[in-house]
Amino acid sequence: MKFTLSWLKEHLETDAPLEAIADRLTMLGLEVEEVTDLRTVLAPFTVAEVVTAEKHPDADRLKVCTVRTGDGGRDLRIVCGAPNARAGLKGVLARPGMTIPESGQVLKTGRIRGVDSEGMLCSSRELGLGDDHSGIIELPADAPLGMSVADVLPLDPVIDIAITPNRADCLGVRGVARDLAASGLGTLKPLTVEPVPGTFDSPVRISHGFDKADREACPLFVGRFIRGVTNGESPQWVKDRLTAVGLRPISALVDVTNLISLQFGRPLHVFDADRLTGDMHPRFARSGETMVALDEKTYSLTSADVVIADDAGPQALGGVMGGLHSGCTGETVNVFLESALFDARRVAATGRRLGLESDARYRFERGVDPESAIMGAEMGTRLILDWCGGEASHLVIEGAVPAWRTEVSLNPMRVRRLCGLSVTGAECRRILEDLGCEVLAENEDGALTVIVPSWRMDITGEHDLVEEVARVYGFDRISTVSLPRDPMPKPVLTGAQVRRVATRRTLAARGLDECVTWSFLPRGHAAAFGGGQPALDLANPISSELDAMRPSMLPNLATAAQRNADRGIPNAALFEVGPQFHGGEPGEQAMVAAGLRAGVSGPRHWDVAPRAVDAFDAKADALAALEAAGAPVASLQCVAEAPAWYHPGRSGALKLGPTVLAWFGDLHPGVLKTLDVKGPMTAFEVFLEAVPEPKARPTKARPLLKASAFQPVERDFAFLMDEDVAAQALVRAARGADKTLIADVSVFDVYQGERLEPGRKSVALCVTLQPRDRTLTDDEIEAAGKKVVAAVAKATGAELRG
Repeated sequence: MKFTLSWLKEHLETDAPLEAIADRLTMLGLEVEEVTDLRTVLAPFTVAEVVTAEKHPDADRLKVCTVRTGDGGRDLRIVCGAPNARAGLKGVLARPGMTIPESGQVLKTGRIRGVDSEGMLCSSRELGLGDDHSGIIELPADAPLGMSVADVLPLDPVIDIAITPNRADCLGVRGVARDLAASGLGTLKPLTVEPVPGTFDSPVRISHGFDKADREACPLFVGRFIRGVTNGESPQWVKDRLTAVGLRPISALVDVTNLISLQFGRPLHVFDADRLTGDMHPRFARSGETMVALDEKTYSLTSADVVIADDAGPQALGGVMGGLHSGCTGETVNVFLESALFDARRVAATGRRLGLESDARYRFERGVDPESAIMGAEMGTRLILDWCGGEASHLVIEGAVPAWRTEVSLNPMRVRRLCGLSVTGAECRRILEDLGCEVLAENEDGALTVIVPSWRMDITGEHDLVEEVARVYGFDRISTVSLPRDPMPKPVLTGAQVRRVATRRTLAARGLDECVTWSFLPRGHAAAFGGGQPALDLANPISSELDAMRPSMLPNLATAAQRNADRGIPNAALFEVGPQFHGGEPGEQAMVAAGLRAGVSGPRHWDVAPRAVDAFDAKADALAALEAAGAPVASLQCVAEAPAWYHPGRSGALKLGPTVLAWFGDLHPGVLKTLDVKGPMTAFEVFLEAVPEPKARPTKARPLLKASAFQPVERDFAFLMDEDVAAQALVRAARGADKTLIADVSVFDVYQGERLEPGRKSVALCVTLQPRDRTLTDDEIEAAGKKVVAAVAKATGAELRG
């Protein structure tokens, strides 16, 4: 809802500054969204006079103007394309460095077709004063040169407020003024509507053949015939006012309806009476009827739509929009003015179904004052006669004002109990009366009996009156009171939640993208991953394909990777943390971090050639996730015990004793075929709930860093063993040979070939010795090496290779 400051002051007697008005509106619940004060914006722009305007030597539509600024300086040369630029015209000058309001661009000195231009003569649109861009602004001939245009143009601040759906009374400027007056920011000016005496009977009658339901849809229709009008332009102050609030002036007859709608929240409509056939009929549309509305679109109507029809058919959609055929034009001589009431729900339903937005619909669907129909017709008639001339008929009234009187009781003590405000009964009475309520009596207990005004259909009970008193009295007067409560406990994440968060961060840091997939999948995919049991079937699946709970997250991740590949993204690195299901009962699920990689290790690079991802990438991801979850990674065993959906020779399991913490490896080619995805793909599944809880430490302090100042020593060992002996067994045995001295053990070579016997292999280890208190001697290094050889031989049967 937009209105100008001067418009507001036509209804509100106040000396309050613009800032105080804006603050009070927001405190009243009419939130100010924007205040546009062009007086401040246009202060730098000045009045200038065009001394000469000659044709541009290199452009037919441009003129080179000599402009006098009036500041005592030299005349400026400005290239202008406006058709009305001429010698003697006074216009608005913008100098280089100023910001043009319409575009927000800073004006610079330019060169146009070889001629320097030292400024700009502005149009209305460029200054934000309207949509007119046909030429530059022409100021009065007596406007002083050099004066700011803010002191010359009739600039009026515009206030834009947000109206909540229950405040239909504030969809007119007078309703806003009433709220401000009740809050003490001025006095509401009296409004007198003098009836216009009719001089003849209207030749257009209203045939109201409604039944009871029809009466509810249009309970009251008021019309008036006005003959001999001259439809021209509205007075300039009307055009300025409508333009300021974002409406385009059309003609005097149409502008009358827009002005009254914005001023009093009362929509009106004017028909060209010479285009009507017979009488007017407010009725429901008949199925199959159509109407061309004022937006020049044709709409098909239904029996639920209320129309205003003549004998030929629908001429307007009741409460929504008029018809093009009967609209007023510059040739209109006789008009029929309509001021009616329409049911809010039917107006809203018709507008939504047809996708029609209009100011009339916006007001009717929120509720128009039922007592305003006759008043609106009288005010509209008066303006039409003043602006367009003519002669008015007697009012034509069909129907009656629906019952609206609502009696509500208010006990002032309720204001204190509900809002914490101590408002006396007298003050409550004053506020309600200023809002238009009628206070009938005060009971023995101090309760007030209140008749709600016709324009406040949102007030239905005592709680509404409490809100009105508190709103006007001032929400800012409510004292701040601390609630008595025990100290709130600090939020604490459980161990499982901490593990999930740490795992997500770690996998994301390794370059995997997190996914959130469905917890269900096709039964065939579930069967390929150990599922497919009847207990996992869904009784009411969202689709026939997603009919089973997932026993693993890998099928959904694999299909997601394939969808990406189909769209030109072949390298996938995806993970998800969520539940996997092994039964249909509560608790028969496990929290798992699963991930998948496909394609190559990275994009093409001049220095590093990408390689195909493999099971070791999945193993590294799984170990990183386990370490983030708090698993003792150094104590894990890696065994070839992955389930059937992994490749049997390229997969494994990470175990802590008998407990499986993770599976990893390449997905089985047969499983990929079942999923209809292209491989190879390597994946992992980490069972977060299987990770043991960390032992409670006696203190929260971190252990001291025990860095050694002595140089480490590396020794290499090559062992011969049976090919079925796991390399990890050698590493664990070598590491345990001397736990205080041996810092690290790693495998750097594995060999099987013609130089070794069949069924045998050679595994080479690098053992790092890290002394803590001295430099190792040759004898100590040799003794440590013997311990390693002896420990490996005892644990695995391997022998040192000669």
